[in-house]
Amino acid sequence: MSLSITRKKTRRIMVGDVAVGGGAPISVQSMTNTKTDDVDATVQQIRRLTEAGCEIVRVAVPDESAAQAISQIKPAIDIPLVADIHFDYRLAIASARNGADGLRFNPGNIGSHKNIRALVDCARDCRIPIRIGVNAGSLEKDILEKHQGVTAKAMVESALRHAALLQDLDFHDIKISIKASDVPRTLEAYRMLSRRTDLPLHVGVTEAGALYSGIVKSALGIGTLLAEGIGDTLRVSLTRDPVEEVRVGFEILRALDIRHRGPEIVSCPTCGRCDIPLFEIVDAVEKALMTRTTPVKLAIMGCVVNGPGEAREADIGVAGGNGVGILFKKGKVVKKFPQDRLVDVVLDAVDEFERQNKSR
Repeated sequence: MSLSITRKKTRRIMVGDVAVGGGAPISVQSMTNTKTDDVDATVQQIRRLTEAGCEIVRVAVPDESAAQAISQIKPAIDIPLVADIHFDYRLAIASARNGADGLRFNPGNIGSHKNIRALVDCARDCRIPIRIGVNAGSLEKDILEKHQGVTAKAMVESALRHAALLQDLDFHDIKISIKASDVPRTLEAYRMLSRRTDLPLHVGVTEAGALYSGIVKSALGIGTLLAEGIGDTLRVSLTRDPVEEVRVGFEILRALDIRHRGPEIVSCPTCGRCDIPLFEIVDAVEKALMTRTTPVKLAIMGCVVNGPGEAREADIGVAGGNGVGILFKKGKVVKKFPQDRLVDVVLDAVDEFERQNKSR
């Protein structure tokens, strides 16, 4: 039984050719960790992200050379590019002039009303949207003083104040993010913000940490918000290869039955009955299918006795034991084969599944 989710109705904006908000599919984003002015390295990383399913990519723009590099990066990639700006509004203008599809600025450090007006005028001329990216760690001083610290209310006030500022300048292609590094404050802030605006929301938990803590925080934070209908686009933040962020993002969407991309692998946690190297087999299959896009449910089980029955809902499954492997579909055994061919057999079955689904 799937979870029934009613999404908050928000306005729609366009980031390049990707729709955000207004009922559009929830898009998965990431951010490069290369030096942006290293054009070759940045382009190569963005291409790997694209293969993994990334739909919008953000690059850091700490200086003029990074802003200029966008003019070379943009023609070499196939997904929209957002320039991430802190401190210097002139870098936002340079990024836009060099082909960025969107701008992200932090209200806590972008500067005066005059600076924001110049940034907005440029975004309007270039017909690109702006993300107001509020981070708990860099709120404006007056807001911190008013709320006596970094609270959800303080974060929401910062976001809405700057949204109103942009709207007063007759600029409306806006989305907002409002991230903290802890889940409870992030949830409280997004819930409060969602009640007070219909602008599209970019959701995430910032500085979530290394692989395990980052995945747990992101799954709880992003997953809870999405389950409540809050969020139009997402980024999982990990201290890791950004490709992992994209994979986790799609797994969160899949777990909530919101979007399905590529194979879903279910596998047993192993027990004393398992006598095959299941960890290595699952890892090999996962890596081989990383860039596949066809939704297919795979089961890789460690016991030929119980495996098919336990994974009867899988489109394709394999299990092994006592030197024998079996291939099963929807819980029914299709054929037996030598156990050392488990990986090859499941990959061949996925290829056949994809061919059959393309011909339908």
